[in-house]
Amino acid sequence: MSEQHKHTLLQANAAVAQGAIEAFLSYCTADTVWTFVGEQKLVGKDAVRAYMQQAYKVPPQIEVDELIAEGDWLTAIGTIRLTDEDGKMESFAYCDVWRFEDGMMHELNAFVIAKK
Repeated sequence: MSEQHKHTLLQANAAVAQGAIEAFLSYCTADTVWTFVGEQKLVGKDAVRAYMQQAYKVPPQIEVDELIAEGDWLTAIGTIRLTDEDGKMESFAYCDVWRFEDGMMHELNAFVIAKK
């Protein structure tokens, strides 16, 4: 199952990088929970959709450096580049810890730090 989780996440990331938010959300459970550690918590696809529509007006560039999987858990480590409100590209190091449920992305704990 670990390899399938890796494949699912990479497909979901590819969708969001193309601006296909609904395609990304098709990989998530209806009651998905996203926690941006130290910032905010989103519950359900509607909340995640609203967040993505705001934060990803310009699709992000995502680089995955490492994927570590065990059972229903998958950790992705890499860099995400986002365009801010002024059109400036910003880079962030991230560590996303996902829990899968029935093969779908259910719970996210995201640790994100601006790169200098």
